[in-house]
Amino acid sequence: MATPDPPRRRWYRSSTIWIFVGLALGVVLGGSLPADEFPRAYETFRFISRAFIALIKGLIVPLLFSTVVAGIAQTGDLKAVGRMGAKALLYFELVTTAALLIGLIVVNWLRPGDGLPLDVGAAAALAKPRSGWEVALHLFPSNLVQHAAEGDILPVVVFATLFGVSLTRVGERGRVVLAFFEGVAQVMFKYTDLVMRLTPLGVFGAMAYNVSHMAAGHTVDGRLYEGWPAVLFLLTRYGKLVGSLYLALVLLFFLVFVPVMLAFRIRVLPFLRAIREPALTAFSTASSEAALPRLLEDVVRFGVPRRVAGFVIPTGYSFNLDGSTLYLVVASLTIAQAAHVPLTFGQQVTMLLTFMLTSKGVAGVPRAVLVIIAATCGSFGLPGDAGVAMLLAVDEVMDMARTTINVVGNGLASVVISRWEGNFRTETVE
Repeated sequence: MATPDPPRRRWYRSSTIWIFVGLALGVVLGGSLPADEFPRAYETFRFISRAFIALIKGLIVPLLFSTVVAGIAQTGDLKAVGRMGAKALLYFELVTTAALLIGLIVVNWLRPGDGLPLDVGAAAALAKPRSGWEVALHLFPSNLVQHAAEGDILPVVVFATLFGVSLTRVGERGRVVLAFFEGVAQVMFKYTDLVMRLTPLGVFGAMAYNVSHMAAGHTVDGRLYEGWPAVLFLLTRYGKLVGSLYLALVLLFFLVFVPVMLAFRIRVLPFLRAIREPALTAFSTASSEAALPRLLEDVVRFGVPRRVAGFVIPTGYSFNLDGSTLYLVVASLTIAQAAHVPLTFGQQVTMLLTFMLTSKGVAGVPRAVLVIIAATCGSFGLPGDAGVAMLLAVDEVMDMARTTINVVGNGLASVVISRWEGNFRTETVE
């Protein structure tokens, strides 16, 4: 008797579709209701956007603290796997660093933040950016509760990292503490999922708010844009931002992924054909988790031993988020450019190092990078709330691409480690 096909998901239950609906409605209503002529509508759009961002900000400390502690503490398991774990971590960090550097170069070259509108009130209240020594001194946590209450995420992350390292040194007595933080992380994942179900509404509010503000009049380089010409100008600015990210991701693929394939004698086209379906799933759903089961099966079928794939890919979902880490630097520097806040090279490098820590362990959280951006911007004198509101309008379009690169990068990592270990296609797959 044939097994019946699983029921298809109704199109109207897809969050991606509703996000694009919210995006389109935001453009139409925002352009039709300029802020100067319809202040009540503008304030409504602003309230919706700010309310959603307030929910995101509420996730920051418990989510990042629990995931960083659990992620660092679990590296004790990586030691147990010996050589393969060390090779995997080395590869993850090298590729992640390359992704960050590519993002840094592209965003400083194209400057996608120039001309994008930010909340004037939020931008006016910015703190003066800290010098390199001030940022370095600020890394040392003095009062965890105060840092958490003020949303000062840098010392919180450092404390969580040191706490996680200490937890690995306790041994068996630390298992209860680790189980607690793992439980907190899982609860926060579910809580975040509840908040992110409101993303279509948040996207609508953010886009309508930005478009309404722009339609009331926006001066760029001495030229005043009003009405629908201002809306079209805003859409071209957003197009430049999306294009900058896509270009950076393409460069990451051709300048990093392809040379890695050639260096480890991995055939490029057969590999891409092997992971085609999970990559398409990631692009269409903007979810790395949705692509995980099929990715595991496809790389095993491609020739990676199941024990290698079962270790490298799940670990990579915490330590090897190439697309997401690249987006972090593009997004944060775009916010700095839109806010006219110059960051020195040293400050940008410090920001990259911060992202390398804060991006670990939250791959399973939808739009987790927004949480990380909101958490990190304030530490560098940037308007986190207004910046996230600006990015939220087109985040879904960018999320699809960066999630696809995350999946491709983790599939490639499993093949690389298998080649490095010398067991690619040499073990029988059950």
